[in-house]
Amino acid sequence: MAITKGTMTDEQRKSVAIEYFKAFDAGGVTSTGGSILELFAADAQVYFPKWGIANGREEIGRLFAELGGQFRYVVHHIAYYNWIFSGSDLLAVEGTTHGEHIEGAWRAGVVEHGAGRWCDVMEIRDFLIQRCFIYLDPDFGCKDTARYPWLADKT
Repeated sequence: MAITKGTMTDEQRKSVAIEYFKAFDAGGVTSTGGSILELFAADAQVYFPKWGIANGREEIGRLFAELGGQFRYVVHHIAYYNWIFSGSDLLAVEGTTHGEHIEGAWRAGVVEHGAGRWCDVMEIRDFLIQRCFIYLDPDFGCKDTARYPWLADKT
C-alpha cells in the first residue's frame, strides 16, 4: 500500500485522468513528452476486457503495447465526458471515442450496438493512477454478431 503524500481535489484527479486519455490518443506520449506509464503508480492495476488485469507498470506497458498494435488511432471525446466523483480517490468516467482499428473504423453511435461507448473506474492518489478498470465492448470491428440474435439483421 502506498503512503499518502497529500490530499487531492476532484479537479486534480480529473486533470490526471484527462492527461491519461490525451496521452492514449497521442500514442502513449504525455503533454510533457513523457511516457503514459509515468502517470501510473509503480504497483498500479489496469483491467481491459478479454485481456485481464495488468499488475505494475511493466505489465501495463505490455497491455498497452498489445492493444496499441490493434489500433491505427483513437480519439477520446473528452469535452463530452460524464464525470462521477465519490468524495474519495475513486472516480468513474463515461465517454465515447472514435478511431480506426485493424478491422476498420468505428465511431460511437455508428452503429448504435458497435464500439465507442465505455466507462472507466479509476483510483487516483498522489497524482498517480493507482487503478484503472476499463469497461467496454472490445469488438471494435463489430464482427461478433452471430452469437446475438438481436444483431442478426444488423450486420
